[in-house]
Amino acid sequence: MSPPGQIVLLNGASSAGKTSLAGQLLTVLDGPRFRRPYFHLSVDAFGAMRAARPTTQLSPAEVTDVLTRTRAGFHRAVAGMARAGNDVVADHVLSEPWRLRDCLEVMAGLDVVLVGVHCSAEELARRERVRGDRRIGQAAAQVERVHAHGVYDVECDTTTTTPYDCAVRIRDFLLARPPGPTAFDRLRAAAAGRPYGR
Repeated sequence: MSPPGQIVLLNGASSAGKTSLAGQLLTVLDGPRFRRPYFHLSVDAFGAMRAARPTTQLSPAEVTDVLTRTRAGFHRAVAGMARAGNDVVADHVLSEPWRLRDCLEVMAGLDVVLVGVHCSAEELARRERVRGDRRIGQAAAQVERVHAHGVYDVECDTTTTTPYDCAVRIRDFLLARPPGPTAFDRLRAAAAGRPYGR
């Protein structure tokens, strides 16, 4: 079995540009300086795998349960791919505290690089209008919750920066990573009530 792979975990609000950024990362994280090809795993793609049963047939509690199980399964699939020796770019919306806590637990022992993907509220609303499949204002309402933990290894802002340029920023960070605790190390320590220096 190969040694465990790396997880580049993109966290940002809906419509922040995570999927476009992930696509560019697959391109820029290729070549002789990277050991293996990266896989893109998207939480939206996992949600799209569900049978097309209308949510109107489910109670609100049942809908919440389905979504919780989907996201918990996504976390375990990402961790499983990495434990099998694959490098992974995963995109997520850590808008509920349990999602981050679950990732911290499930991905323990793995090399996780946590990336904050930011975008202005105005640009998020513009993208929602263009997409036409999201409620206008949904993404802006998520921003505070998504970034509430406040700790990242590297951050980018897609408001005016292209996905390619954001991907290059992340690639350059990976190639020159400073030693010391990762964002996940610091978040785990904080969750356990232990101090952990930067």
